[in-house]
Amino acid sequence: MNEYDRNFWEQRWSQALRAHGDRVAQRPPNAHLTAEIGDLRPGRALDAGCGHGSDTLWLAARGWHVTAVDFAATALAYARSTAEAIGRDVAERIDWVEADLATWTPQRDEYDLVVCLYVHAAGSVEEMVQRMATGVARGGTLFLVGHRPIDPATGAATAAAGQVQVSVEAALAALDPGQWQPIVSDERPRPMAGTGVDAVIRARRRS
Repeated sequence: MNEYDRNFWEQRWSQALRAHGDRVAQRPPNAHLTAEIGDLRPGRALDAGCGHGSDTLWLAARGWHVTAVDFAATALAYARSTAEAIGRDVAERIDWVEADLATWTPQRDEYDLVVCLYVHAAGSVEEMVQRMATGVARGGTLFLVGHRPIDPATGAATAAAGQVQVSVEAALAALDPGQWQPIVSDERPRPMAGTGVDAVIRARRRS
């Protein structure tokens, strides 16, 4: 049984929104996403594992038409209500989809941007990366971020120890170099000291 399954996240989101709903509402979009993707021309985007929706809302506010996928119904309901509160122009650009990324596959060649941030892989990371990558249209961008369980600089365990998430090595191994051009493939310390290290991968599908 995957420790980070649907029931785990339903309970976690329910507790977080009940106890700290104000803090959740104030969470900014992912800093790696805003730094790397802000220069792209808006088109069709997939936010795979959207959670409470801050990244989806950031994309939609900048003109992207977003398919936002998560298996936590509580988080999706919160994200949808937040979008509606922001305004019709943002809410109408988002399709919310309740689905499990362990099995869900995007429509092939559908998106100009596929974003997958901090998703806990239930099985093979390489298989998940390849499955998400099928959704990227020619010339489009795949953007992945994962918590690293080991700090590469010190060898010490991080707060993500024991989790299975995207790594630079797994992502690059999963992407055919004949079809993908790596733009970014870094291990980056998180902004707050002592909170861990993130793997950041940005790749462009060759046209």
